[in-house]
Amino acid sequence: MTIDDALARGGAGPFQIRLLGIFGLVWAADAMQVIAVGFAAPSVAASFGLERAAALQIGTLFFLGMFLGAFVFGRVADRWGRRNVLLATVTADAIFGLASAFAPGFGSLLVLRFLTGVAVGGTLPVDYAMMAEFLPPKNRGRWLVLLEGFWAVGTIIVALTAWIAATQGATAPWRWIFVVAALPALIGIFLRLWVPESPMYLLKAGRPDQARQVVNRVLARNGAAPLGPEVTLRLAPPPPGAPRSIFAGSLRMPTIGVLVVWFLVSLSYYGVFVWVPGWLASEGMGWVRGYGFLVILALAQVPGYALAAYGVERWGRRPTLMGFLLLSALACFLFTLSLNPTLVAASLIVMSFALLGTWGALYAFTPELYPTNLRGTGMGTASAVARLGGVLAPSLLTFAFARSFGFAIGVFAALLAIAALALLLVRTETRDKALG
Repeated sequence: MTIDDALARGGAGPFQIRLLGIFGLVWAADAMQVIAVGFAAPSVAASFGLERAAALQIGTLFFLGMFLGAFVFGRVADRWGRRNVLLATVTADAIFGLASAFAPGFGSLLVLRFLTGVAVGGTLPVDYAMMAEFLPPKNRGRWLVLLEGFWAVGTIIVALTAWIAATQGATAPWRWIFVVAALPALIGIFLRLWVPESPMYLLKAGRPDQARQVVNRVLARNGAAPLGPEVTLRLAPPPPGAPRSIFAGSLRMPTIGVLVVWFLVSLSYYGVFVWVPGWLASEGMGWVRGYGFLVILALAQVPGYALAAYGVERWGRRPTLMGFLLLSALACFLFTLSLNPTLVAASLIVMSFALLGTWGALYAFTPELYPTNLRGTGMGTASAVARLGGVLAPSLLTFAFARSFGFAIGVFAALLAIAALALLLVRTETRDKALG
C-alpha cells in the first residue's frame, strides 16, 4: 500500500485540521515578517534619518536571507528530514524577528533582518512539502491553498498593527510591527513539537517501521482502523527512467516553466506590496490613501484564496493558476489608466485579490510536480527563485517608480502576462494524482 492509499483510508480529518492550524500559525508569522518590509520602511527611514529608498535595504537584506535559506534548507530537508529543519528555522525566525524590534541602530537592524530572512526562507518550502505529504490526493490541493490563506491573515494583522501604531502616534511604528510579527513564531516553536516526521520521508530514508507508526497515528486521530501487520507501506513507484534531478529528463521543461512563474510573480508581488503601503500612506489618490485602505487591500486577499481553493479541485491546478495570472495582469493594467480614485481603488482591490489567488494556486501546484526525493529540493529552488525576485524588486524597480507609480504597475502587468506564457511550458496537471 502506498502512503497516499493509507492516508486516503483516514481522509482529511482532525489530524490534518490540527496540522493546518499549526502550520498556518507559522505561515501567518512568515507572512508578517515579509509584509512588514513595506509597512516598516517609512518609519525606519524617519527613525534613522534615511531616505525611503535607503530604508528599503531592510527588504533587500531580508529577501537575500530568504533566498539563501530557501536554497539551502530545502535540500537539507530532503537529506536530514522535514521536522528537524522546521523546528530549527521556526526557532530562528522567532529569535531574530523579535531581536529586530530592539535593534539600536540601522546597521544592526540590517543584520537581524538578514538572519530573520534566512529563517523564514528555510521555513516556507519545507512547510508546504511536509503538509502535502500528510494529505490524501483527493483533498491535497484545497488544503494547501487553505494553508496559503494564512498569508492573508498575517497581512491583515500587520496592516492593522501599522494602522493602530500610526493613529496612536507611536514614535517608531516599525518596532511595534516587528514585535507583533515575531509573536506567532514564538508560539509555533512549542506547537511544532507535536508534528511528527513525514512518513514519506521516513520511507525514503529506509525507516519503514517509523513510517507505519506515523501513518497509524494519523489514522487513529481520524477515527480509521490502523494498518494491519500484513500491509507493507511503499512510495508510489516512479515511472521508468524517472529523473534524479529537477532539471533532468521529463522534469526539465516543467521546472523551467514553473521557476519563471515563481520569479515573475514574486517580482510583481513584492514590487507592489513593498511600494504600495508607503505610497498609500503618504500620497495615494483622492480618498484612496492611508492605512485604513491598506487593511481593505489585505481583506481582499481572503476571497482570492477561497476561489483558488475551490478552483484547484474543481478546474485543476494549472487552469486556476493561469486564470489568476491573467486577472492579476489585467488589474495592474487597469491601474495604469488612473482615471479617477474609484478606478484606482477597484484595480488595487482586484490586484490584491488576484495576486494572492495566484500564490495559492502556485503553492498547491508546485510540490505535486516532484517525487518525494526531490520535493524539498523542488520547493526550495522555487522558493529561492521567488526570493531572488524579492531581492531585486526594491532596487531594480526603483527606476520604474521614479518615472511614475502607474508606469511601475504597468511593468508588473507585463511581467505577469509573461508569467502566463511561461506556464505553457508546464503541461502537467496534478489534480487527484498520488505523490511519488
